[in-house]
Amino acid sequence: MSKDSKDKNRYDNVAAGSRRRFLVGAGTALGGGALAWSMTGCEEGTTTPSAAPTPAPHKGQEVHAAPGQLDDYYGFWSGGQSGEIRILGVPSMRELKRIPVFNRESATGWGATDFSKKLLGGTMSGDTHHVHLSYTDGTYDGRYIYVNDKFSARLARVRIATMEVDKIVDIPNSQGTHGIFPQRHKTGLVLCNSEFRIPQPNDGRDMDDPSKYAAMHTAIDGETMELKWQVMVEGNMDLCATDYTGDYSFATCYNSEGGVTLEEMMAADLDHLYVFNLKAIQAAVDAGKTIEINGAKVVDARGADSEFVMRVPVPKSPHGVNITPDGKYAVVAGKLSPTCSVVQIDMLADAFAGKIKPRDCVVAEPEVGLGPLHTAFDGKGNAYTSIFIDSVMTKWNIDTAIAQFKGGTESPILDKVDVHYQVGHTNASMSETKEADGKWLVALCKFSKDRFLPVGMLHPENDQLIDMTMDKLEVVHDGPAYSEPHDCVIVRRDIINTLQVQDRKDDRFAMYDAWAKADGIDIMSTNKVIRNGKKVRVWMTSQAPKFGMNEFKVKAGDEVQVIVTNIDNVQDLSHGFAVCNHDTNMLINAQDTQSITFTASSKPGLYWYYCSWFCHALHLEMRGRMFVEA
Repeated sequence: MSKDSKDKNRYDNVAAGSRRRFLVGAGTALGGGALAWSMTGCEEGTTTPSAAPTPAPHKGQEVHAAPGQLDDYYGFWSGGQSGEIRILGVPSMRELKRIPVFNRESATGWGATDFSKKLLGGTMSGDTHHVHLSYTDGTYDGRYIYVNDKFSARLARVRIATMEVDKIVDIPNSQGTHGIFPQRHKTGLVLCNSEFRIPQPNDGRDMDDPSKYAAMHTAIDGETMELKWQVMVEGNMDLCATDYTGDYSFATCYNSEGGVTLEEMMAADLDHLYVFNLKAIQAAVDAGKTIEINGAKVVDARGADSEFVMRVPVPKSPHGVNITPDGKYAVVAGKLSPTCSVVQIDMLADAFAGKIKPRDCVVAEPEVGLGPLHTAFDGKGNAYTSIFIDSVMTKWNIDTAIAQFKGGTESPILDKVDVHYQVGHTNASMSETKEADGKWLVALCKFSKDRFLPVGMLHPENDQLIDMTMDKLEVVHDGPAYSEPHDCVIVRRDIINTLQVQDRKDDRFAMYDAWAKADGIDIMSTNKVIRNGKKVRVWMTSQAPKFGMNEFKVKAGDEVQVIVTNIDNVQDLSHGFAVCNHDTNMLINAQDTQSITFTASSKPGLYWYYCSWFCHALHLEMRGRMFVEA
């Protein structure tokens, strides 16, 4: 028997219920202050996965969306190393759109158009981890989406009306910007955590002295996307959260030891939850009680509790921090502890005042499984925590956990369901708002192994949908995902209202209007070539199935800027502008204007430009000639 056949037989003989343990080992060991686990896979070689067992009929909510049927929810997924945001329909899990953010995208020209190049500043890759919507009075207001770039310490904003990026801001004095969260009482601040500690200022001094390193908790104005202030702390910050009143923001702190190696970072049994007193910080900023680092106003809160920052001790290496929909509790997941810590938010004022100790604010610490990471809520008093090592989702009751912490004997654990495999983030429908509805839960699993057809060395990840409405949690959908959707939010569809035709209210239209005024033209009707030395500006309209200009002439090596306005006024009637052999393509939606600048070939000749987005029965005929003269 061949090695491949042996592997297949060994695979097929693994019982369905234990197959996950065969494919992804969950062995754990506590020792030396560290939690270690191993992952094992199939032996080297090619294996053919067996057919999955036929599941029992699902008796809960309807998952399938028939042709023409709309989903009940929008899902906004971060795209991880792709640098994008993805929009899914829930519960169908159909991918509806990808929004390029920190990446170059050939289809739309994002990263190549003049406006996107200006926003991106020459950096064409990103790592989008956390995506959150703007709030008013504790729930989503349908205005903006915010997302971070961990690669380059940036925050981007998407205008929901157009589902396009309208602002990107660089965050100074920060590396590894990870957790972000907007304020929930209004569209106010967006708080951003820098995960990596660096010397402050990072100008070459103190590079080899970790005692001089610090991280930044940064406040960005969600309306203007301008930096307001930063708070400097000593520990690595992971996830971020805000309360429902505008009083506090939160950050989980791991590596309170200040280490730079794995062993050093896991030496202590306790780390902490940072609690930032936003009103005290703002008062200090207003009073000028800050230092300036690279143009930023910085409150130095390193080392010990103060009126600005309090450190609530929690078990080691906490990861996620999530706020219950009623605003009463912050739930902190101890990555290297099997517990979640429940922090009572209305006790924090007494702790800041010194009336109680910070640890007194912890009112529950249930054991939920090995490797808890993130927690979602159903609005009915129950929490759902993703358990990385055990590869399960744990449902537990908050009130029962509090009673148990006080000496009660009832277990708060209500249910556990296997997921495949090693789940990271989780979220539930409207879970991050006061309107959490307990309908759908998503487990974003880092590994899939046997769940899908093999596609080479890099397997898809697995986004699994779980029905929350029944007594027992049930996984009802596997959704393969390209690496690496890190986090998501699930939003009722009535909150999201998008334009079908561009309203020309985005900031970038001021740029086009200024150019048009300088050239003395009407954007919506002009087709004209304007030369200024070696720079050529081409104003052009498009209306299916033709461009307003059939040809234009430039000289070899000219800097050519083409500005195209789509004067069609019909939804979903988009045009493209692409130039052969010039690495040039962009999308122009109905009533939109886009511009792109490129260098004409050094080789004289004819180069066709054409519409790259299907628009008409005569779409193939929608083109023109660019003559490059010597």
